[in-house]
Amino acid sequence: MILQIMNRSGILVSAIAFCLVFAPSIKAQDTLKTLAPLTVVGSEDEVFQLPGSGAWMSAREIREKGYTNIAQIARKVPGVYVRDEDGYGNFPNISLRGVDGSRSQKITLMEDGILSAPSPYSAPAAYYSPKSGRMSGIEFLKGSSQIKYGPHTTGGVVNYLSTMIPDEGENRFYSRTTYGSYNTFFNQTWYGGQEQTEGGSIGYLFEMHANTSDGFRKIDGGGEDSGFELYEPMLKLSFEPDTALKQRLELKLGYTSFDANETYSGLAESDLAQSPNRRYAASRFDTHKAEQYRTYLKWIAEPTREFRLESAVYFNQFERNWNKLDGLTGTTRTNIGEALADPTALLVLQGLGAGNIRLRDAYRDHESYGWQTQTNTKFETGTLEHDLALGLRLHYDRAGGTNRDTTYASDLAGGFGPPTLGALSDAGLGEVFATAVFAEDEIRIGNLTVRPGIRYEHLEVENRSGAGVYASSNEHLIMGGVGLNYELNDENSLFAGINRGMSPANPGGYAAGTEAEKSLGVELGYRHRQNGFGAELVAFATDFTSLIAPEVGLGGGGLGPSTNGGGAEVWGLESLMTYDAGERNGWGFGLPMYLSATFTNASFAHITGARLGSGAGLYAGAVNGDDIPYVPELKLAYGIGYKADDWGVNLDASYSSSMWGTGWNDRTRLNDNDTIANPSLIDGEIPSLIIFDFSTHYRINDKIRLVGGVHNILERQEIITRAPLGPRANAPRTFFLGVEATF
Repeated sequence: MILQIMNRSGILVSAIAFCLVFAPSIKAQDTLKTLAPLTVVGSEDEVFQLPGSGAWMSAREIREKGYTNIAQIARKVPGVYVRDEDGYGNFPNISLRGVDGSRSQKITLMEDGILSAPSPYSAPAAYYSPKSGRMSGIEFLKGSSQIKYGPHTTGGVVNYLSTMIPDEGENRFYSRTTYGSYNTFFNQTWYGGQEQTEGGSIGYLFEMHANTSDGFRKIDGGGEDSGFELYEPMLKLSFEPDTALKQRLELKLGYTSFDANETYSGLAESDLAQSPNRRYAASRFDTHKAEQYRTYLKWIAEPTREFRLESAVYFNQFERNWNKLDGLTGTTRTNIGEALADPTALLVLQGLGAGNIRLRDAYRDHESYGWQTQTNTKFETGTLEHDLALGLRLHYDRAGGTNRDTTYASDLAGGFGPPTLGALSDAGLGEVFATAVFAEDEIRIGNLTVRPGIRYEHLEVENRSGAGVYASSNEHLIMGGVGLNYELNDENSLFAGINRGMSPANPGGYAAGTEAEKSLGVELGYRHRQNGFGAELVAFATDFTSLIAPEVGLGGGGLGPSTNGGGAEVWGLESLMTYDAGERNGWGFGLPMYLSATFTNASFAHITGARLGSGAGLYAGAVNGDDIPYVPELKLAYGIGYKADDWGVNLDASYSSSMWGTGWNDRTRLNDNDTIANPSLIDGEIPSLIIFDFSTHYRINDKIRLVGGVHNILERQEIITRAPLGPRANAPRTFFLGVEATF
């Protein structure tokens, strides 16, 4: 694997030579302490010093609420939107500051600082996201702070932090098990510690994560529930040798097995209003099976207090089969979105009308591997203090697969006859070899920190379409910006930044002439923290050009050519306030509160012609001034809790205003020749939604505590998405009870 990278580029050798030549001489350290890996934000306290906007969510806060779904966790984070599909967060669509959230393809998605999307360059709209429930923290970066973390810098960064090996001391055991509505089972168990040997310190961590459920959606006619099974074991090993050089090796091996009875298809709006947890009989065959292997080997060294080096080789492999309802035959409406709006075709989906359903078994094979390194050098020039970061990443990823269609005839009684298997077809293959370099200097003079940076990526792109047509190209991406943070005093700081971002097209898109998405963003913010009270207020504006349109649910399966969909202008305000009256007044108990608010105006701009055509996917039909789909104008979250020594309760509320499902907004769908097209339920409004959650815990002793809660107390259910193929609602009221043990 690494030999292939070395053969393809001599930069690896040059980079190692650079580090050796310019590294300060190695000196013995006074004490050998655990070298923590680099993080995006670092901690909640470090957010205060960021020359840009960011957030850090700890495992403690996530567990307090009983959240395992990133859509629930991100409600508190300003400027972050997550469109859920299955109600459990297995297929999240994450958007930061107005970028397209479809399959989280416009953000840089990482786990432990390593790219975690199956094919972040060749097929970023894939069906994998790290699971929030097993994490020790989640970091979010927006604006000018993200220069080091490509390839997608028009939106931002989400970095999941897996469970860390415990520090020096006694071995530790942790387990959390909950059981709740719809036979939903959750468990995270790990055991780890450090062992001192004559040669140094050996660390280890064994973890098992499991999450299963029958699902809350029920399929007409019985049969399988709409649930899932998820199993994720992980092993981490570390070694800190007792040498003059302060260094650490860390190996991670992780695996995911995921099996879900999930569908693309939604419901007719009248049926959803009456039975929001229903699924039509035609979706009974839908299954999603996925398997992922992930590993990295990191080497961290600090030859001196002024120089640090972190290097990693990594490998990820992801395979999935999604056999899903994809269309109809023998009816006047063959598209699922259109069939949901047509009474005759709808009967076929219910198994009650004459016609056939078509399933597409879409197999996809993803692979990515690479080597990345970053050096940090601290030095002074006169009165200026520098922390210069230099980085290099050599990365290869590929995405290919096959398709096979199967048809079933309706038996007019709610069922379907025997399958008719179609021929296997090639879905194509995309490959990208990316060389990325960056330089970022954190310059401090007094209370002012200035962080300029630049990032360059060279992409060697190869594409083979399903029809066997080959194409190749070389792409050059230049990103950069500068962020500032000025600490007025220990309690108040101002920050500002400007960032030029880019998001590459996929190989099929480059072959079809698609341009990389570009953005220019600015932000200005204020932070305050003092005695139990914290506040952050940010104003931001971003101008997008050459938007890459989302194709999810409209064909291609992630391998179809991406296309440009005009531009956009996004601006807004973000605010987060936290306050603990108990801490501030010394009452002996906590009374934590928070209020998060985001106002976003996200509209299309720079469109040439009357409107975007059908090739723009979910953006199709948009004219200048229309709202970008799935970006609500207002997002609010509020929480209040009570924390005594042995017990506590939390009440959380979230609100999202209405938004649109496609670029058509509130207009009649037209064909590209301006004739009236068939109505589709992919179009339409996503109503506003407010949700209340309750959680509690009781500590029996220092090692055991009981946990429980109710999510969506008022059982408010509305349409939360119309993509991929029709409306579906959020999860109903759910309960959970469990136990948490720490030894």
